[in-house]
Amino acid sequence: MKLNFYRFTTPLQKYWETHPKMVWLLSILWVFLIGWLAFFWHLGSIGLVDETEPLFAEAARQMVVTGDWITPYFNGETRFDKPALVYWLMAIAYQTIGVNEWAVRLPSALAALALTALGFYTLQRFGFPSPQGSRGAGEQGSSSLTPSTQYPVTSTRYLSAWIGAALIALNPITIAWARTGVSDMLLSGCIGTSLLCFFIGYASKDEGNSGESQRSFFLNISPWYIAFYVLSALAVLTKGPVGIVLPVIIIAGFVIYLGNWREVWREMRPVWGSLIFSAIALPWYILCYLRNGNAFIDAFFGYHNVERFTQVVNRHSAPWYFYFLVVLLGFFPWSIYLPLAIAKLRFWQVKRWRNSPRSSQLGLFALAWFFGIFGFFTIAVTKLPSYVIPLIPAAAILVALLFSEQIHFVVSEKFLLTDKEKFKTNKGLFWSGIFNVVLCIAIAGLLLYLPGLLGYDPAIPDLQQLLEKSGLAVRGFLIWGVTAIALVFLLQNRRRLPFLVVANFLAFVAFLVFMLTPASFLLDGARQMPLRELSAVVRQVEKPGEELFMIGFKKPSVVFYTQRKVDYFEGFNETFNYMRKTAAANPNRTSVLILSQSTHIDRELLEVTPHQVLAKTKAYKLIRVKVSGG
Repeated sequence: MKLNFYRFTTPLQKYWETHPKMVWLLSILWVFLIGWLAFFWHLGSIGLVDETEPLFAEAARQMVVTGDWITPYFNGETRFDKPALVYWLMAIAYQTIGVNEWAVRLPSALAALALTALGFYTLQRFGFPSPQGSRGAGEQGSSSLTPSTQYPVTSTRYLSAWIGAALIALNPITIAWARTGVSDMLLSGCIGTSLLCFFIGYASKDEGNSGESQRSFFLNISPWYIAFYVLSALAVLTKGPVGIVLPVIIIAGFVIYLGNWREVWREMRPVWGSLIFSAIALPWYILCYLRNGNAFIDAFFGYHNVERFTQVVNRHSAPWYFYFLVVLLGFFPWSIYLPLAIAKLRFWQVKRWRNSPRSSQLGLFALAWFFGIFGFFTIAVTKLPSYVIPLIPAAAILVALLFSEQIHFVVSEKFLLTDKEKFKTNKGLFWSGIFNVVLCIAIAGLLLYLPGLLGYDPAIPDLQQLLEKSGLAVRGFLIWGVTAIALVFLLQNRRRLPFLVVANFLAFVAFLVFMLTPASFLLDGARQMPLRELSAVVRQVEKPGEELFMIGFKKPSVVFYTQRKVDYFEGFNETFNYMRKTAAANPNRTSVLILSQSTHIDRELLEVTPHQVLAKTKAYKLIRVKVSGG
């Protein structure tokens, strides 16, 4: 018996049209629910993760302690890796809720939530699955399609928005960096919201029912364009010139393709926009240069910007296809459907896109956004997974438009696709679903054998045993194994194909709740908690003026949790040579504290006396060594 979906969805469509406030309330709850689950749930329940997160956390704490909000410092040295905005936000959070992990990660989580919310709003307003308007001569399709007459606009837009918000938030790469106190998610939030503000301002011009195109802020500039300039300036204050370079590349490619760049250039009032941008972005750079001179220029602009693009920095090299793998795994499981979503746009039909109204060009803009960032960092020589975080919202928009169109077609059976287009899309969904099944099976198998595949880590010497005992590997195997079975069921009928996204959504939520989150607690307890415990011991036993040495490894979290300077040394010979040289200059110093890995310190201490073991864990020991001549 054939199920008539349309009989059930018609009342829902009427309810959407007659109760817009209730729909908006449900939508707000949806955005906050997925935002809480993805970004805020257990946000501060684990300690700072070495190696990068404590660098930001401590630099922000130093701003609060010293009152110097211009020059960032870590462990007594200037830190010009990133501009000041992320430190400022962390420092404000410290002063508001205290110096803790919540405060460190709050800017990242809020940036991710803001990006998700504005992504929802943009899709709700402009989430047309396909470009509307007349098409070029000789192209298939209707020549005068209007949204109001071809399909229910409200329900389709809300469907796009609900799916898009979920995809922006619920993917591995966004969740990982939204829960990490570094600058990457703040940059993605600033760039993403600035681009969305640009598109809203751009598309609002031909929205006849809103009148927004006639409204302006001042100097005849749309308030959305003002927001674009402000957020781009904040992006530059987050990570440097890349915060404006990427939006310019994306917007330029988009409007040049459409052939309306002169019109958009005039609308954006670039002279006044540049003044707004400069007033926000430049003062910190000027003040930091005046205080630190060429040391700031050489370190920040030379090393951390130019060299990262033109040379391999910190051994972060990778092959040209590196970001294909990063997007495939980092945006999993939605990345499987990206090729189909891109092909569905038919971006090569230039005349078709140029004849469509602005309000239906969100898909094309997302495509320019995706390829602009992907191409830029593929060309760059230094490669890191976090560099492509800003393209994830664009990928989410593309996939959301694809699935919202297909779901609405199935439940209504009244849509604007031609029979030929329906066949091509169904075929594409089917083969994408097949690949989805294969990848789920591969991940399930990999998780099942994960404990045996892990190498030895001196920081967690019993990691394999911990994973086997926890049962997390089996749990992950069951989640993705069951998902593969569900996907096979959906692939049996073409009417079920659009609901592949629902199966993936439920699987990812289960994976996040029942495996990723417990795994983060397990790894924190095994890897980071011992260092926090030893740091607490340091604060309890340290004597006035007693130095703290870390030998054979660097863990910046110790600096944050001890709230004191730590000297790093490669080996014990180097350490003791330093101690002997400084003994004469520091007659009052009788001992030093040494933190080292247990396997290393036992061997080296055979010739060192006297010493006292103050605390130890499976991986580390904290000892006090008497200074020669003290």
